[in-house]
Amino acid sequence: MAEIERETMEYDVVIVGAGPAGLSAAIRLKQLDADLEVVVLEKGSEVGAHILSGAVLDPCGLDALIPDWKEKGAPLTVPVKEDNFYMLGEAGEVRIPNFPMPPLMNNHGNYIVSMGNVCRWMAEQAEELGVEIFPGMSCSELVYGDKGEVKGVVAGVFGLEEDGSYGPNTEPGMELHGKYVFLGEGVRGSLSKEVIAKYDLQAGKDVQKYGVGMKEIWEIDPAKHKEGTVTHTMGWPLNSNAGGGSFIYHLDNNQVYVGFVVHLNYKNPHLYPYMEFQRFKHHPMVADLLKGGKRVAYGARAITEGGYQSMPKLVAPGVALLGCSAGMVNVPRIKGNHNAMLSGKSAAEAAYAAIKADRSGDELPDYEAAVRDGAIGKDLKKVRNVKPMWSKWGMMPSLALGGLDMWTNTLFGLSLFGTLKHGKNDAESTEEASKHKDIDYPKPDGVLSFDRLTNVSFAATNHEESQPCHLRLADPNLPISTNLPKFDEPAQRYCPAGVYEVVEKDGKPEFVINFQNCVHCKTCDIKDPSQNITWTTPQGGDGPNYPNM
Repeated sequence: MAEIERETMEYDVVIVGAGPAGLSAAIRLKQLDADLEVVVLEKGSEVGAHILSGAVLDPCGLDALIPDWKEKGAPLTVPVKEDNFYMLGEAGEVRIPNFPMPPLMNNHGNYIVSMGNVCRWMAEQAEELGVEIFPGMSCSELVYGDKGEVKGVVAGVFGLEEDGSYGPNTEPGMELHGKYVFLGEGVRGSLSKEVIAKYDLQAGKDVQKYGVGMKEIWEIDPAKHKEGTVTHTMGWPLNSNAGGGSFIYHLDNNQVYVGFVVHLNYKNPHLYPYMEFQRFKHHPMVADLLKGGKRVAYGARAITEGGYQSMPKLVAPGVALLGCSAGMVNVPRIKGNHNAMLSGKSAAEAAYAAIKADRSGDELPDYEAAVRDGAIGKDLKKVRNVKPMWSKWGMMPSLALGGLDMWTNTLFGLSLFGTLKHGKNDAESTEEASKHKDIDYPKPDGVLSFDRLTNVSFAATNHEESQPCHLRLADPNLPISTNLPKFDEPAQRYCPAGVYEVVEKDGKPEFVINFQNCVHCKTCDIKDPSQNITWTTPQGGDGPNYPNM
């Protein structure tokens, strides 16, 4: 094939992803030097369309970036008024008192927010400063320079043939070059994955760990609504089958965020995370809250859970990983947005200093140091053992020992346990189906619980069906030849959007990918036991269209 000719645009910094990390970097760069040329490329149809988060936001990131955010009208309007923790059994619940918990678990001073709306507001601030933001522009390739450095990205490829080739109606996109490229793609981003592998950035670090988070927005009876209330639960329905828990956040307008997280290191391939979420809503405490209400939105995405010891090296020649691209979530706090913002700010400051020194295309060691030695590193180091404790010893021991570990880290800056390792990655954690019992899930009732395809319609996801499937199989035969007999093909269950099916055709099983359902959660890329599925970006603007997630 003849070499593809593309237009090229030159910038000082090219940023992939209009999430909290990428937008913070863009804003900080223009604060430091209004003449810097900065571009943000976003694959969603608009800024915020692909943003899904709990979210209780610690405003420390915004405080550092835009100290007068209140005066500027940031959509942080629901302060946390009450914090509740419950251990659930099938028929009841036990309140866990707040006083034994370390101070870092206190949500006083935090806000219940829609991160989609926060990002929309941040994009407005960035554009006022002169940042160029292009939504609907998927970044499908990295562009490398003569010395092996990352020098840009390919964005805006449309109209590929079904087999992935360029046809007469293909728009080849353009190359956007920068002195530095920032990847703020969120969890398991395809370009970040390539950079981590190419430059061996995970060397010497622990494996990354993940969860899958599913979320619905409900409008509930005003009599039951308690604006500013934050509730977290553990226990039923997961119990010993998997780690995880729930969140219920009362925002304004009689709306409640109801979410459920399942750690992806579960062993039983029969486990069905989506159905665990649906079953959870039938717990008496939750069912009573939701009774008479209606679900108005649904979405899902993976969450990084590896923490401090799993963060890869953050820089390579010409490129830096921001926020969840590197895994900066504080797992017990279920918070990462504040660290994403702080990482964007630090990356911007490092790139600004380098550009002023006439550097380009090299590494930014000052960014790496700022993250590991600064507020982000301190935040993550205190809680580094909570996730591996849960994985190794289960929920109850990890509650006690994790609490002790967070206290000693907070009070004395040390851990009695050192730094624990995570062990296997989440794909390797999946055991063969023959070792586990099947799980009988109750059928959704259409009132509190819903089948996947009905719920996916509330994500407003859409993909142009003539394009190539963006979910790539290394071996198309493997799902039926290996995953089905060994693992009962768990893709049928771990995907929270019903993308994967095993159907019978001519008396034989066939693996089907309904890529149009995809909500870009990346669970398949993480959990497939054979690591046979690679998530790549579809064409720009495709995917979910989340409202105020």
